[in-house]
Amino acid sequence: MTEASEGRTTPEPRALRRDAAQNRARLLAAAWEVFAEQGPDAGVDEIARRAGVGMGTLYRRFPTKDALITALYDEILENILTHTRAAAAEPCGGTGLESVLWHIGTVMSSHHGGLSRLWQAVPPDVDTQRAELWALMARLLDRARSAGEVRTDLTLTDVYLGVLAIRSVIDETAAQAPGAWRRYVSLVLAGFRPSDTPLAHRPADDSLVARRIHPPTELTG
Repeated sequence: MTEASEGRTTPEPRALRRDAAQNRARLLAAAWEVFAEQGPDAGVDEIARRAGVGMGTLYRRFPTKDALITALYDEILENILTHTRAAAAEPCGGTGLESVLWHIGTVMSSHHGGLSRLWQAVPPDVDTQRAELWALMARLLDRARSAGEVRTDLTLTDVYLGVLAIRSVIDETAAQAPGAWRRYVSLVLAGFRPSDTPLAHRPADDSLVARRIHPPTELTG
């Protein structure tokens, strides 16, 4: 503790930083709850109430609702990116793609309500993270194809649509069968594996991914 000019004690800066970090964590946890229940139109006053902090504290951490929503996505994307970077850094082998898909399923299932409702509300600031994620996914897909772990005709858009399908299964089953998504991931991965049987339909163009994630040049570079 230090002595303030008027004779009162004030917290050390380290304690202040710890308190600020704890308040931020409480606000993010409360935001996931509230947005899961009420969607992105929920009032931030309810988030502050559940976090047990005042509105001033909320606005110091997150000046706007967009800033709060971006922070939630930063948290999720950084979690997934950390795992994906580690998988891409492995020197060899084609199982990294499978590992990442399982991790994405785990993360989505743990935030199923809030993540689904906020999906369309994310500000464009996170585009760079999305682009990095899918550039890494493209690398992992190339490696899996080279290692014979997946179909030779599997495309990045196939993987992207697989992730969307997994998310949809999580959204539909989380309340009554929260573990059902695991079987679906297994089915998706089984469909990705090599087969001598050609698929009857052409794949969607990879521009589908590029339109969803910017900048598109980072997906193919």
